[in-house]
Amino acid sequence: MIVKVFNNLKRFLFLILLQVIVLNHVQWSGFVNPYIYILFILMLPMETPKWAVLLMGFATGLIIDMFGNTSGLHAAAATLLAFARPGVLKLIAPRDGYEPETTFTPQKLGINWFLAYVIILTVIHHFFYFYLEVFRFSEFFFTFFKALLNSAITIVIILIGIYLFGKQPKANERFSG
Repeated sequence: MIVKVFNNLKRFLFLILLQVIVLNHVQWSGFVNPYIYILFILMLPMETPKWAVLLMGFATGLIIDMFGNTSGLHAAAATLLAFARPGVLKLIAPRDGYEPETTFTPQKLGINWFLAYVIILTVIHHFFYFYLEVFRFSEFFFTFFKALLNSAITIVIILIGIYLFGKQPKANERFSG
């Protein structure tokens, strides 16, 4: 239990620092800004109570807001992401359900499952964030394209990060039945 908390704390700190120090300064003409910090909420263990996921989503977004001076936009979007997570998990659950202690990685649940999970929740987060940021319908299609492009770039970065930094199965686990 302590190891899981410590690992999640390390992931939290790494993603927050990566977002604040590096990715918040990666902006191509104010149009593209990947939000990798959402990976912390996506990777929380299955056993995490819903109230704790909501609280961690809000806190994560609030910290990003404090560093980015975005007045609660990330807190709102990350809380929505945390709220939608159990529904999406139920929607794309494997036929036999999730095993206890399930880790949400492509190595454990398959690339198709992982892609569906990340795409659905990233799109929910980004569309909510960008439409809340603009808060008018006059730029509907521009905001739609911006949210879609940022979602795609965030998903690609998440996948690269998962494969580069994720734990690879041991040789005897990789080839066993």
